Amino acid sequence: MPEGAAPSRYNPFARREEHTGQSILLLKITTLISYLLLLVTAFYYNFNTPHEGHHPWRTIWGQNRPTPFALNSIMVSIYWIVLFILQLVYAWSLYSSNTVYVNAAANIGAHYIANNLLLFGFIHLWVRSHFWLAELLLIINFFNLSITYFRHSTTPRLIHIGTVSGPLAWNFVALYWVGARAAFNNRLPERIVGNIFIWGYLAYGTFFLAAFKDYTIGFELSYLSFATAVGQFLTTIPVLQLQWIFAFTIGGLLFLLSLAVASGRSSPFKRGEIVSEDRERAPLLADE
Repeated sequence: MPEGAAPSRYNPFARREEHTGQSILLLKITTLISYLLLLVTAFYYNFNTPHEGHHPWRTIWGQNRPTPFALNSIMVSIYWIVLFILQLVYAWSLYSSNTVYVNAAANIGAHYIANNLLLFGFIHLWVRSHFWLAELLLIINFFNLSITYFRHSTTPRLIHIGTVSGPLAWNFVALYWVGARAAFNNRLPERIVGNIFIWGYLAYGTFFLAAFKDYTIGFELSYLSFATAVGQFLTTIPVLQLQWIFAFTIGGLLFLLSLAVASGRSSPFKRGEIVSEDRERAPLLADE
């Protein structure tokens, strides 16, 4: 073994060209456990509150109080149901006879499991009203998923959507959602700050569309922007608030930009402007 290569042998987050049968078996087991742990926890706390203690504990959506970043529970629940289904595609890839899919799934395996465990902890903190600790776990997971994205941006598309871009888009929006729940007191200055920060959705989505030509995260952020808009419309007085208008506008812009990049014909972002030509031909990115 070359000098300096030993540490990566024991690093579960290291990228490898091939994986042993033992490591794949371990990944299959831990992936299934973490997936079921998050799925069951999310389903349970969707309908139930914690029973211990006497704090103002609520269900997942019971904590969705009126803030500038309140979400529509139905739209976001549908979003996560789709992600959970697509994550079964990821799990299936570990059993595939195609080594490209196996290696792609195995390389993001540790990040995926970390995501599931961090979200498992987040849900427990969120429903128990520990908002700042919940926000801290989201920040940690944001770095975890961002690293996954930048190191494995050429993962096959269906795996990428379910385990990388989809969770990353939601995690980014959830940082606003939880942060607003922790700090918001419905005062005018905070509303104004919310009106400004909502445009971060557009900036974040545009970055991925321009740098990676990745329309999947563009569509995901567009959908979540619409979920924010509907949530704002239903939890505030529309005539007196601007947040729902901004969110609808951002969702529409991201949808049109993502559609342009996906079609490849009228994209506002020039080919090769930011990333190399080889990178643009990667499986994830828009076709030539």
